[in-house]
Amino acid sequence: MNMVAPLMYRPITRGPFFVFLGGAMFCLLASSTCHLLTCHSARLSYIVHRCDYAGIAALIVTSFYPPVYYSFMCNPFFRNLYLSFITVLGITTIIFSLLPFFQGPKFRVYRASLFFVMGVSGVVPLVHKLIVFRNQPEAIQTTGYEVLMGVLYGLGALIYATRVPERWRPGKFDIAGHS
Repeated sequence: MNMVAPLMYRPITRGPFFVFLGGAMFCLLASSTCHLLTCHSARLSYIVHRCDYAGIAALIVTSFYPPVYYSFMCNPFFRNLYLSFITVLGITTIIFSLLPFFQGPKFRVYRASLFFVMGVSGVVPLVHKLIVFRNQPEAIQTTGYEVLMGVLYGLGALIYATRVPERWRPGKFDIAGHS
């Protein structure tokens, strides 16, 4: 019976989805704290901006967990390989975001590039999934959502790195609408 209907006895874990929700809540909490307290003082602004970057990195990392976990649920080697890689890359990004040496304006592009690389790293498991499950319509459908997620992450990093729209009209986007 276990070979015919394996999910009757072992329900699919919801842990990866909860990891993603935890990362999303941490990102929103860090972002709202940053925007609430950034005007308090220069020192506190410095600290909460670092926490905001850590929250963004946590969101990107944890958003990989459900698609990778569920796509490779029956292949633990690749599941653990991809999840370990994105986790290590996320921790590295958080560390570089928190180090004072990398906070200057000349490192803005490098910080944005780390976030961009973190988002683009999802291409490898995505292509792997498409190769392995190319005949299953569910794999094709979920790939569209994952590509959209990656495009939006990349667009966010690009907007941050290029400082659009405040670059075009300095002073007009100081309160709302800045990168």
